[in-house]
Amino acid sequence: MQIELSKSKLYYSIGEIATAFDVNASLIRFWDKEFDILKPKKNAKGNRMFTQEDVKNLQLIYHLVKERGFTLEGAKTHLKEGQKKTLDKYEIISKLERIKAELNSIKNEL
Repeated sequence: MQIELSKSKLYYSIGEIATAFDVNASLIRFWDKEFDILKPKKNAKGNRMFTQEDVKNLQLIYHLVKERGFTLEGAKTHLKEGQKKTLDKYEIISKLERIKAELNSIKNEL
């Protein structure tokens, strides 16, 4: 799943993140507590504000848990053992999916 959020924006609310991932905000809060790689800032009210880095990490967690079927413990272990390698693979897959969608779009126009 590739989430398209504005690159010019510095922080995203939990509501924006939940909508982008099509999940409940409670799941994002739960993942925030479970995964050390998520480090959202909190404003004066205590609301979580997610950075672009947090969004990338959430995409990776979503991919492992929702798309690949990892357990939470399995996803945590996988992230600790090879986060960089996993992220690189995920980014490559995401780019290829975007290219495929673009090619299909061009094919359908012909």
